[in-house]
Amino acid sequence: MHLLVSKRVTVAFNRSKVSLVVMAGGLGSRFGGNKQLEGVGPNGEAFLDYAINDARNLGLGQTVIVARTDIDEELRSHLNERHGTDSEITIVHQDSFGPSRPKPWGTGHAILSTSSVLSGPIIVVNADDYYGENGIKLALEAIEDTDGTAGALVAFELRQTLSATGSVSRGICKVAPSDDFLEELVETHGIRSEEGVIRADDPLGVLEEDAPVSMNLWALPLEAVNRLAGQWASFYSQNSDDPSSEFLLPEALDHQRSEGLLSIRVVKSPEKWVGITNREDLEIAQKLFSGQ
Repeated sequence: MHLLVSKRVTVAFNRSKVSLVVMAGGLGSRFGGNKQLEGVGPNGEAFLDYAINDARNLGLGQTVIVARTDIDEELRSHLNERHGTDSEITIVHQDSFGPSRPKPWGTGHAILSTSSVLSGPIIVVNADDYYGENGIKLALEAIEDTDGTAGALVAFELRQTLSATGSVSRGICKVAPSDDFLEELVETHGIRSEEGVIRADDPLGVLEEDAPVSMNLWALPLEAVNRLAGQWASFYSQNSDDPSSEFLLPEALDHQRSEGLLSIRVVKSPEKWVGITNREDLEIAQKLFSGQ
C-alpha cells in the first residue's frame, strides 16, 4: 500500500530548506578506527567532504553531521580545514541524545537526533559511503518532483555494491513496476558472490545481480523524521535492556510505508557504490579516486 502523490507542485520548491544529514556516529569496530574521516581522495578528502561539496553545489542549505562526542575535536578540525569556519555545518552528537550506552542506538536514532535543528526535508547519507557523482542530485530531484509528502530512496544495483573483502548486508527492495514506489524492503545478510552467483544467508537464497538495494541514501519529508519519535519510544520500551539492539532507519521507514503514512519512490542509480567497512576497503576506495 502506498499513498497517491501529486506531481503538481503548487509552491516553488526551496532547495535552501533542504538539509544534508551525514551519519558519522558509528564506532568503526570492523575498520579499527574513525573511518568517517579517512582520506580517500587524492588530496586527503573523506567521503563526507564530497557529500558536503555536492550538497553545496546543488543549493542545499545546511549540512547536519551526526557524530560522537569523543571525535568532536578531530571532526571540527577536519571540517574547518576543508570547508572553513563559516560553512553552514551543524554537528549533532548522537550519544548525547537519549539514553547513553557504548554502542550507538542505530541509524533511526541518529536521524531522530537531528530533528531539533531541521526546518524542512532532508537528504540522508552515510559518512563512510560514496554514492557516485549524481547520487545526492537524484535524491534531491526526486523530492522536488513531489508535493512534499513523499520520500525517495536512491537504490543501487546489487552487483554494484558487493565487497571484495567479505560478505555484506543489504536492504533488498521490491518495487511496484507501475510507478516505481517501494512495496517492501527486506534486510538481507551474508550476501556474497560465489562462482558468478550472488547468494545470501539470511534469508537464504540466490539474488538477482540487478536487484535494487538500499544504501541509506534517502530523501525524506520533515514529517517522516518527526514520526520517528513515536517509533523510537516504542522500540526503546521493548529493547532498553538489550545492549546490541538497533533502531534502524530502513526498518522504521518501511513500517511508516506499510502503515500508509509514507510513500517512498525508488530512484535507480546506474553508478557504482563505494564504501569502507573493513580496513582492506580503504585501499580499494583510494585507488578508485586516484583513477587507477
